Amino acid sequence: MKILASLMVAGGLMTASFANAAVDADAAQALLKKSDCFKCHAIDKKKDGTPYKEVAKKYKGKADAEDKLTKHITMKPMVEIDGKKEEHKDIKSKDPAEIKNVVQWILSL
Repeated sequence: MKILASLMVAGGLMTASFANAAVDADAAQALLKKSDCFKCHAIDKKKDGTPYKEVAKKYKGKADAEDKLTKHITMKPMVEIDGKKEEHKDIKSKDPAEIKNVVQWILSL
């Protein structure tokens, strides 16, 4: 009986952790909008920037996907737009949880 009770508690804790780790799509999209990311990117259409669904496809199954995408949206790398190199704008947040949520939302597409 004690084993069954322990398993039930452990299962409940695991479920709670997964629930807390869920992506907040509305918050991610709001931060992307606030940061003017949708000016160059769309979810599934080509603009000046790569569609977010293509970004997710590019990184699918790669262990370093979150790290690479986080660096891209926070470190202002050089990108090419219409044959010209320019600095990619950074996301308008310094909160690691907000940034992680955006990255996880993009990768979930």
